[in-house]
Amino acid sequence: MLLFLAALWGASYLFIKVAVEDIPPAPMMAVRTLLAAAVLLGYLAWRLGSTRAVADLRVAWRHCAVLGVLNAALPFWLIAWGEQHIDSGLAAVVQASVPIFNALILLRVIPHERLSTSRALGLAIGLVGVAVVTGIHPGGGWWAIAGTLAIVVSSLSYASAGVYGQLAVSGTAGPVLAAGSMLVGGLILLPFALFQLPASAPDVEAIASLLALTLLGTALAQLILYRLLALHGSARLSLVTYLMPGFALAYGALILDEKLTFWTLGGLALILAGVALASGAVRLPQREAAVVRP
Repeated sequence: MLLFLAALWGASYLFIKVAVEDIPPAPMMAVRTLLAAAVLLGYLAWRLGSTRAVADLRVAWRHCAVLGVLNAALPFWLIAWGEQHIDSGLAAVVQASVPIFNALILLRVIPHERLSTSRALGLAIGLVGVAVVTGIHPGGGWWAIAGTLAIVVSSLSYASAGVYGQLAVSGTAGPVLAAGSMLVGGLILLPFALFQLPASAPDVEAIASLLALTLLGTALAQLILYRLLALHGSARLSLVTYLMPGFALAYGALILDEKLTFWTLGGLALILAGVALASGAVRLPQREAAVVRP
């Protein structure tokens, strides 16, 4: 399930890159969120019954509203806009920094959160990795830097959603949050989409990519995400951070002929090393204290 989720999320960057050639970011992401919401709402009605599904959504509407902004509307739009100017694989590499921003936000909002030497070093290494892929040898000049920065901001938004979910959301079923947040995100994006409708009908590839992004990379991925959380917890789920960029880089290189540069791979290595240290998955060896015997 973990590999499948990483493969789905890695492919999402490919689908966005293909679709954004014909469909502007706001309409694409409005369709993505609203169609995904329809699928997830149908799933909820099937699992819980329509009456209970509506009742659960009403109870969780505040959480759905916050997550609809931080975990759907804002990052989805930023990623699509960013991929107009950078490769899909590079976008996935930058998104691997989400746990770095997550750790930084937790240090800010939780007073007793402890910053160990390993975590501090991990945060520093991860941020250097983000800087490498953002500012060194961008293939498209200043627009490439702007596109990469848009992905950085989307990572910060995802991290904020993760912290909010960790601190504020408890006792609410995952599919309820997924369906509600997708619906809110779609409603937020809809007015912007109406002002950015494409001048001509998108081609078949763009439409197919958008449908794959919606059904596979969003609706199905959300259900797998919350199933994994229920079965194995967030620690095991965090391993998807290490797997997803590899899938995205492979898709981009094999299908879109994107180049794998030294700076992209080096930045990815730094980001993942930073994530490993900052999350506690890897710890620096501790020196044993000297024992003074009488």
